[in-house]
This record gives sequence, structure tokens and C-alpha cells, in this order.
Amino acid sequence: MDKREEELLVELVSANGVPGNEDEVRAIFKKHAEPFADKIMYDGLGSIIAKRVGAKEGPKIYFSGHMDEVGFMVTQITEKGFIKFQTLGGWWGQVMLAQQVQITTTEGKIFHGVIGSKPPHVLTPEVRNKPYEMSDMFIDVGASSDEMVKAWGIRPGDMITPYIEYRRMNDTKFMLAKAWDNRVGTAVSLKVLENLAASGHPNVVFAGSDAQEEVGLRGARTSANLVDADISFALDTGTAGDTPGMTPEEADSVLGEGPQILIYDASMIPHKKLKEFVIKVAEENNIPFQYTVIAGGGTDAGQMHLARNGVPSLAITVPVRYLHSHTSIIHEDDYLNTVKLVTEVVKRLDEETVRKIKEY
Repeated sequence: MDKREEELLVELVSANGVPGNEDEVRAIFKKHAEPFADKIMYDGLGSIIAKRVGAKEGPKIYFSGHMDEVGFMVTQITEKGFIKFQTLGGWWGQVMLAQQVQITTTEGKIFHGVIGSKPPHVLTPEVRNKPYEMSDMFIDVGASSDEMVKAWGIRPGDMITPYIEYRRMNDTKFMLAKAWDNRVGTAVSLKVLENLAASGHPNVVFAGSDAQEEVGLRGARTSANLVDADISFALDTGTAGDTPGMTPEEADSVLGEGPQILIYDASMIPHKKLKEFVIKVAEENNIPFQYTVIAGGGTDAGQMHLARNGVPSLAITVPVRYLHSHTSIIHEDDYLNTVKLVTEVVKRLDEETVRKIKEY
């Protein structure tokens, strides 16, 4: 990976953006997409889409990550200056305690905090041996009163994001950061747009990043209706199954062995002919890939494929360890091979190919 690509990834994961507060990420996307786009478009929820016309007005191909990360929202400031919060996206309480966070005010000021709870020393054995209730957690910002917190400008509704600094793990290809879900998909979208601008393409491409995926695939519904594509791809993350304790059924993906082609999730069954086309492109170009199933979740393709009269859609995902936590890990090669696969797929989606995929 060259230095410029790594800098893009670091810039994206360092940005803060929970559902409904994606401004920072949207600005980064626009900055990197504008040099390669004929037009920058937005839906009413804030999803951003870069349109680029190829050699001719061919079929419309949409590929999109999503901007938002799992996080929290300020709901209440206690009399003693502690912050109560609402989770945004799917959190597991056991990964939250004693983790650092940042609160971003409406004015853009950032305050540091840590998620706290009662100490285990005062809990009964029954409570201590059970997962701690998220409703009993709070954020300590080092304040002594609600007046102090309010004077800082912190208000209910303010964004709270996990805090961690990006790092490459011990000079390997493993990369640690918050928000790989789904800044890595956003990076793939931007890099594919850049590649197509350099190589040419026989279609009209729409490279995007959707708003509010983590709270119900909301931006994908509105952006898909705006684009009105012939073919759509969700560029997202999937679970890795290569850590201790995973069953053989769960261990279907390994970091470093390529992007995942999602053959089933709770939000959609992928279009069969489109799926087979993508697999053929991967095999012909010797691009490694893995099959995966997400029985309990979905991607933006779950909304993309229901747009208008129905759109052949597929999710292509980057495997990630420790999803929906402060500290997730990807493998550099999986990102690079996802970019390569999506680029090669889109380059081959000419009018005749799309017609064959869509015909019954």
C-alpha cells in the first residue's frame, strides 16, 4: 500500500461521525472525490454521491460505502456532571466499560471522557457475574457539576464517538483503528472512482457513501432512489472468523484472504446472476475472495435492491475483527483486493452485460 492510500484510510478513521452527524466524513469524501467527478450529489439525509460519466451514457452503476460509525448520543447531564447516553448502532455492553470517548458539541468543540460504572467491589455477586446493563453506564468527563458541563457547551443530542488512535500492528499488514465499519468501504468507493477515472469505463458510475446505515440502512434507501441505478453494490465490512473460540461454521473468513462476497444476510438474498458475474471476474483476474453469511444483520444492499422496481444488488465486504467496538482490525491486502475486484467488475459492466444480468 502506498503512503497516499494509507493516509486516506487514517484520515477517514480519525474523523468522527455517528448516524445523523456525518459532516466530517462527508467533507473528506467530497475533497477526495471532486477531482474525479463530473457532479457531486446529495440526498435529503446527507448521503454523498460522486457521478462520473464514462465513454458514453451507458448503464448506471452505483457503489457505496456508508459514512457513519457506531457511537452514542448525549441524553442527560446529571447534577454532578456525569453524562448519560443513548447508543447509536449495535453495541455489546461488555466492550464498552472503561473505554475512552470524545464528545463533539454543536460548535465543534471536543471533550474527552471515559465510560464508567459502579466499581465491582460494591456489586453483589449476582450482579457482578452478569453483563453490566448499558442503561446503568455513564460518561465521566472530569466535571463536578451540571453547570460546568453546560458551560463547556455540551448539550443533549451531542455526538459521542469512540476514541482510539490508528496504528499499524507491529509492522505487519494488520491495521488497528476505530470505525473501519465503514470508513474502509468509503475508502474503497473513493479509490475505485479514482481508478475508473484513470482507466476509463463504459457506463455512468455513482461512487457514494451513505448516511445512517447503523440505525437501519436509512441513507441507502434515499440515495438509491436518487441514483436510480441499473446495478448496485454495497461496500461494507463483514465479520472475521479467524480468532480463538470460533466454531467451524463461524470461521468462514480469514483476514488477509480477500474480500467477502455476501451470499446471504438478513436484509437480502443477492441477485444470482450479478453474484455469479462478480465471482467470474474475481476468478479470471486471480483476485482472492471469500464467501460469507451474516444471519443476524444486513448491509445497505438490503435497501438498494428494493429501490424503484428492484435493482440487482450485491454486498462486497472487507473482513474485520472486533466489529462494533473501539478497536477493530483489518488486513491491508483485503482492502487492496476489494478495490481491485470492484474496479474490475465495474469496468466490465457495459450495456450488453447489464442487459443479460437483468433479463429473465
